[in-house]
Amino acid sequence: MKKLQYHWVLLLAGLFLAGCNQSEFEHEPLDDEPSPDGFSFQRKHFPKPKQPEENLATEAKFQLGRHLFYDVRLSGNQTQSCESCHLQQFAFTDGKVTPKGSTGEQLARNSQTLTNIAYNATYTWGNPLLHQIEQQLVIPIFGELPTELGVTDKNKPEILARFRHVPKYVSLFEAAFPDEADPITFPRIIDALAVFNRGLISNNAPFDRGELSPSAKRGQALFNSEKMECFHCHNGFNFSDSTVHADTKFVSRPFFNTGLYDTDRHGAYPENNTGIFEVTNEADDMGKFRPPTLRNIELTAPYMHDGSIATLDAVIDFYAAGGRNVTSGPYQGDGRYNPFKSDFVKGFSISTQEKQDLKAFLLSLTDRDFINNPRFSNPFEQEQ
Repeated sequence: MKKLQYHWVLLLAGLFLAGCNQSEFEHEPLDDEPSPDGFSFQRKHFPKPKQPEENLATEAKFQLGRHLFYDVRLSGNQTQSCESCHLQQFAFTDGKVTPKGSTGEQLARNSQTLTNIAYNATYTWGNPLLHQIEQQLVIPIFGELPTELGVTDKNKPEILARFRHVPKYVSLFEAAFPDEADPITFPRIIDALAVFNRGLISNNAPFDRGELSPSAKRGQALFNSEKMECFHCHNGFNFSDSTVHADTKFVSRPFFNTGLYDTDRHGAYPENNTGIFEVTNEADDMGKFRPPTLRNIELTAPYMHDGSIATLDAVIDFYAAGGRNVTSGPYQGDGRYNPFKSDFVKGFSISTQEKQDLKAFLLSLTDRDFINNPRFSNPFEQEQ
């Protein structure tokens, strides 16, 4: 059944055009001009996000998407919203190892941060085919293996009726899609949610303001050193090698095996979490996942695709060891010798002071304005 779902995703992704990509921008871009109704990405020195021409951002779409993001009416049983797995105070993660869907089903992967999701070259932890937020949103809304929001063909009419019966939503949909006679549809729900997600720009951390302590500056040098190799997978303005923006010229959508597991001494990962291998079925893709942004990394614990490393200190120790040796339990095996492990995860020696310095640099990527910005917060609380 699981393979059928991925075949479905393959077909879905074929309907969308792939964007161009390179991980770093080559010039100092200007701030974007506001849309006619006042929308702005508020990106400062960041490059302009890449948008699909058929769903350009407007303030009306952003505000509709913001309401939908926080509304449990979007789930089949009205128990969860998008926020349930993406809380602002955790940089739009949930602080859990892995979340549960609206029907109580345990998901296999950790809730990813929505920090600067506009710049992701691919979406989800391990799918090379999803190049737009609009594509990714289909999965949590309609997916059945596992069930997240639990929207089905059977309950679609009921869910849409929930919004049609709320005058506030009628106004929001009409403002967002003024040329449509009946804009309260799931394609327009997805468009609005995508615009809200693209607007979640984080660019005011101490690093961005040039406010690095002496320790953080030493940590930055270590981060960019060949000794630690961090920058190879987490580079550019968004600290991820999997980055795209409006001015990119060359596509780069990498996935890496970091040596987290080796359950059979031949490179296997746990069956429910094998990375892009689940999509490609190529042996060399076993255990390969997308490198996430390190922005707001302080707030997004636990870490890794399955939430199996609890703290930032433990993550540093993991990379210093060159992978992880699981000594007991069902996933026992020494990932340090995984044959598919990236050459960048080779291990390194690190002193107590160096570890403190590297951590200080990573903490300098925390944007407190982002997690307190009322523009991104629950609108229903503000409207009470």
